[in-house]
Amino acid sequence: MGTMAQVQRLPEWLKIRLPRPDTIKDVERMMRSKRLHTVCESARCPNLPECWSKRTATFMILGDTCTRACGFCAIKVGKPLTVDEEEPKNVASVAKDLGLKHIVVTSVARDDLADEGAGQFAKTIHALREELPEAIVEVLVPDFKGKRWCVQIVTDARPEIYNHNVETVPRLHTIVRPQAKYERSLRVLETAKELNPKIYTKSGIMLGLGETQEEVVGVLKDLRAVGVDAVTLGQYLRPTMRHLPVNEFIHPSVFKEYERIGSEMGFAFVASAPFVRSSYNAIEFSRKVMSERLAAMER
Repeated sequence: MGTMAQVQRLPEWLKIRLPRPDTIKDVERMMRSKRLHTVCESARCPNLPECWSKRTATFMILGDTCTRACGFCAIKVGKPLTVDEEEPKNVASVAKDLGLKHIVVTSVARDDLADEGAGQFAKTIHALREELPEAIVEVLVPDFKGKRWCVQIVTDARPEIYNHNVETVPRLHTIVRPQAKYERSLRVLETAKELNPKIYTKSGIMLGLGETQEEVVGVLKDLRAVGVDAVTLGQYLRPTMRHLPVNEFIHPSVFKEYERIGSEMGFAFVASAPFVRSSYNAIEFSRKVMSERLAAMER
C-alpha cells in the first residue's frame, strides 16, 4: 500500500482540467454579489473548472470557517462567521439565475450552534422550494454530533437526497476525522432514512489514505446495512503540505472494481473514479433514480 510519505509525481490518469475563464468568472461574480461561498473554492476541489464551466456549483452555507480540523480538508478553521439570515434566499436566487435542476447545499461544521446549523439547512431548502419548486435538492450535511432532533429538522424540510460522508475506513478515522466518529456517521445516515424513508441517502469515501481493499468493501457493507442508496468513491488529493499525505494513487481499474462490487451489493447508484467527489456530477444520480421527474422539468 506504500508509505505515508507524499508521492510527488501524479500518475498519468490524474490530469489537471483546464478552466474556461469567462464562465468561471460569471459564477464567481454571482456568488460574491450575494456574499455566498462554495465548497468548490474552499475545499480546493480539482473539479472546479469543469463544474463551473457547466455553471454548476455546490453552495456552502453558514460561512467559510469550520469549527473542526479534519486532516484532509482545506476549508479554513477558526471562529465561525455570524449566521447570515439572508443566506437561504440568496442561495435560492443564485440557483435560479444559474437555472439549476439539481442543487447541492453543504456547510462547514458549526459545533458552536445549538442546532449545529440544521435550521439554516431547513431554511435554505424552503427558500429553494419557493424559487425552484421542481428542482431536486441534495444536502451534504455534517454529523450534527449525532443529535437526532437536528437530523429531523433537515429531513422535515424534505430534501430529495440526504448526503453525509463517512470519508474513510474505521481504522483511519481518528487521523482523518479526529472530531468525528465512524459509528456516529452511520447512525446519522440510518436516522435520516428512519425519519423519512422517501429520502434517498448517500455517502462518500476517499481512497489513497492507507486503507485496504478489504476495509473499503467493509465500509460499503456497513453503508448498505443502514439503508444508504448511493455511494461515491474518489482519490484523495493533498490540498496543501499541511494536510495528510497521499499514501497511494489508486488505479482506475480498482475504482471500477469497487463500482462493480457496490452495484452488486444493491446500491441504486455508485460513482467510483479518481476525480469523483461527493457532489461531482450529482445530477447523474438524479437522472438514474428520479428520471421521470427530471424529464418533466425538461419538457
